[in-house]
Amino acid sequence: MSHAIGTTGTSYLDAPHGLASWLLTKDHKRIAMLYLISITIFFAVGAMFAATIRAELATPQGDLLDSDMYNKIFTLHGVVMIFFFLIPSIPAVLGNFLLPIMCGTKDLAFPRINLLSWYIFIAGAIITLAAVFNGGVDTGWTFYTPYSSIASESSVTVAALGVFVTGFSSILTGLNFIVTVHRMRAPGLTWFRLPLFVWAIYATSLVMILGTPVVAITVLLVAAERALHLGFFDPTRGGDPVLFQHLFWFYSHPAVYIMILPAMGVMSELVAAVSRKQVFGYSFVAFSSLAIAVLGFLVWGHHLFVSSQSIYAGLVFSIITMLVAVPSAVKTFNWTATMYKGSVTWESPTYWVVGFMGLFTIGGLTGLFLATMGLDIHLTDTYFVVAHFHYIMVGGAIMGYLGGMHFWWPKMTGRLYSEAGAKASAILVFVGFNLTFFPQFLLGYMGMPRRYHAYPPEWQVLNVLSSAGASVLAIGYLLPAFYLTYSLIKGAKAPANPWGAKGLEWTIPSPPPTFNFEDDVVVDEPAYNYKPAREVHVG
Repeated sequence: MSHAIGTTGTSYLDAPHGLASWLLTKDHKRIAMLYLISITIFFAVGAMFAATIRAELATPQGDLLDSDMYNKIFTLHGVVMIFFFLIPSIPAVLGNFLLPIMCGTKDLAFPRINLLSWYIFIAGAIITLAAVFNGGVDTGWTFYTPYSSIASESSVTVAALGVFVTGFSSILTGLNFIVTVHRMRAPGLTWFRLPLFVWAIYATSLVMILGTPVVAITVLLVAAERALHLGFFDPTRGGDPVLFQHLFWFYSHPAVYIMILPAMGVMSELVAAVSRKQVFGYSFVAFSSLAIAVLGFLVWGHHLFVSSQSIYAGLVFSIITMLVAVPSAVKTFNWTATMYKGSVTWESPTYWVVGFMGLFTIGGLTGLFLATMGLDIHLTDTYFVVAHFHYIMVGGAIMGYLGGMHFWWPKMTGRLYSEAGAKASAILVFVGFNLTFFPQFLLGYMGMPRRYHAYPPEWQVLNVLSSAGASVLAIGYLLPAFYLTYSLIKGAKAPANPWGAKGLEWTIPSPPPTFNFEDDVVVDEPAYNYKPAREVHVG
């Protein structure tokens, strides 16, 4: 049993008001809300660029944008979505809000550094978005050299500087999480009593602090080569453009796991709660997070199958890449086994769980196609790749993020939302997502290259279907903006534990008091110690 009840202090939302109290706060929950507002804005900006791309591709010829503007639009879509939404979304919002509470402590190890991380994040975003108003960037979010370092006349240096600055935010946040988990767990909260969300955030933090410096230095080298005409990647000055790809993907493939590992942690919490069962194979799920984090650093070479890499090196990277599927499959199998014969209730979080498992499974299986050298040579730089990584990074990561937001929203805000609206949103996102991106598997297989603003007429039907699906997807994403905003204003007050879930966060009031726990927390039971029956209070 966990002893943590007895918290009657002022909630963090009712603590001192005023803009300064929020901008200077050291409360991890308020900082999480600052991140929530920030990344929601960046998501809207990135989605606007995506909508423009799909409008352009609805017709075979470039009717809406010329090729230069199209290059800039899809580059900014990728940069904003990856660096300013997908990477920080779950760790910075849900991780910041929940990790200290799940560990039974009053805050993160370094509250001031936590606030500093948000300011660095905002500074990096502003610098990057300045590139938009300074002519845009046309290199793609990968900044491939030598085009980015010597040929492009767009604002590569500004955008690279923004990404470089943002990297410090990830490093400091990851360091804060790791120290908190190691040093500040409540008495009795052993490693194998930790919620699986904490395990996932811990593994993600390892990737953040080990991988982020590499990409930060890499983009800094690109900026230095442009400004100082040094020869890191320029072959005319003795540089090697393939070296850039090695350095970039050494971080950027693990970055995929920075995006999806936290979503997997969210799913573990949701699956246990909606099934009213302890997670099947808890230790396997926990260690699979670490296995994914470690293996993620060994697979970057599969991005270089067609970049003069030797066939023997490619064979090694191909095998290791396929090994990543093992811990990923362990998680999926264990979630399914947890739900099997569980008391599954069809509340709104369940819809996001099912949607996540469907999209992540498709994304994971199609990853095996790209890990196979022979198939990858045919599919490289086609829409098959676009569809695959959107199934993982958008279908999986955003489903996980939205599922987590719906699960913990009553805890974060103290308000309930429309269950009907949430279920409709989950269904529209799932249907719209498949309509948008499944046709892109077919387009890629038929050879349609990515990043082209015009294409032969015979591919128009699938592109129109994809653009129509994007409209459905957009409605699914917009719905929560309405019913969650309404819940903030007129939503019914949430009880401490609306889902009947297990975990320290559900033992304190909704919204939580400023210092989380007034009494000392002692944990003497395993995670997810569900009883056979329970009572649900959701209205």
